[in-house]
Amino acid sequence: MMSEQKEKTMVIAGANGFIGRYLSRHFMGLGWKVLGLVRREAGLAKGVEAVKWDGESLDTKWVERLEGADVLINLVGRTINCRHTEENKRQILDSRINSTRVLGEAVQACNKAPELWINASASSIYKETRDEKQTEERGGLGEGFLSEVAIKWEEEFFGAEVDEGVRRIALRISLVMADEKGTVQDVLSGLARKYLGGTVGDGGQMVSWIDIQDFCRAVEWMIETETAAGPYNMAAPQALTNEELMKRVREKEGVCFGLPTFSWMMEIGAVFMQTEAELVLKSSWLYPEKLLAEGFVFEREEF
Repeated sequence: MMSEQKEKTMVIAGANGFIGRYLSRHFMGLGWKVLGLVRREAGLAKGVEAVKWDGESLDTKWVERLEGADVLINLVGRTINCRHTEENKRQILDSRINSTRVLGEAVQACNKAPELWINASASSIYKETRDEKQTEERGGLGEGFLSEVAIKWEEEFFGAEVDEGVRRIALRISLVMADEKGTVQDVLSGLARKYLGGTVGDGGQMVSWIDIQDFCRAVEWMIETETAAGPYNMAAPQALTNEELMKRVREKEGVCFGLPTFSWMMEIGAVFMQTEAELVLKSSWLYPEKLLAEGFVFEREEF
């Protein structure tokens, strides 16, 4: 008789976030066991086993759950959708650096460490450009707070002293689109239905995006492709200008007109919405060169 195949185990730090829920459901659907390292259980996908941690300190109660796991994914990080006060900036940076640092220490402490460690990163690692798509090999590093966060995040991740047998991948994540309440796509659709879905700023800033299902499929591909390593741009091949993106959102909602939001209006509105205008006004143009060159096939290339 053939022996039963061992159940694969995935540990996701920050499993109760938007991306974490989708990844959890995707891999549980493939027969994986998923453990979620979380401060609070609220938001976890049904079927995920919650494991309490604080994201900062080693504790044998959660460290031992990494022992023998197949894959570790870290998605922890305070949202950047807030006013970038000094205190908020500290929390944004510390939440990413501390969680990555302590996971590295935990992986190193394992007798049988996860074979693959995937860590979130951000599209903001690249310079702002409207003229040239940024690839993993030829992309230029950006300046400013959000670029600094992404750069230091990856430095902590790739600099972690773990066994050479642990494969490491950094996900440089662009806007992740999903038809779910509270997501970017939902917000844009809601604005369009209120006739507020016009061009933001001059509309020429590039917007990189990826569908959530392709995001999950790409992670599955990375797990199965043993040569996959290093940073990957998590973005669909076809980036859009803000003007074209908003046009397509309006078309999907059957709305023919949307009031524009000028840059000065966005700056003022951002204060009342407790966010930063640059999150919308800054151009971000990623191209998934490594994914395409190494054989991944997107199911949704156009928005």
